[in-house]
Amino acid sequence: MNNEAYIYFMANQHKNVLYTGVTNNIVRRIAEHKAKINKGFTYKYNCDKLVYFESFSSITDALRREKQLKNWKREWKDELVNEQNAAWEDLSEVIGVDEELINAVRDHYKEIAGQARNDLNDKYSQ
Repeated sequence: MNNEAYIYFMANQHKNVLYTGVTNNIVRRIAEHKAKINKGFTYKYNCDKLVYFESFSSITDALRREKQLKNWKREWKDELVNEQNAAWEDLSEVIGVDEELINAVRDHYKEIAGQARNDLNDKYSQ
């Protein structure tokens, strides 16, 4: 069983917004961000560039690190990115996220739209 987990930073094109996230599947999660599946923070602020990530052997460790990073000042996070990715390049392709995968994720979510219990409740409450 793969217990790998990750924390990651997503930035917008101007690098003035930075999102800190945690996941057990970084390839899937970054593809979801890029496909704009969830209409949350990264969607609202157009954070679609993976600029930093760390891997951990357990989700507990990753959650602990995420909590730590969320308490950091922005300049400390910027320094962390600059140490590993000074150009703030999008690292998505490095981990295997490409346009084909992003489109597949987008298509998958279109297929299952309305199947979640909350989606069905919304449908019948209108």
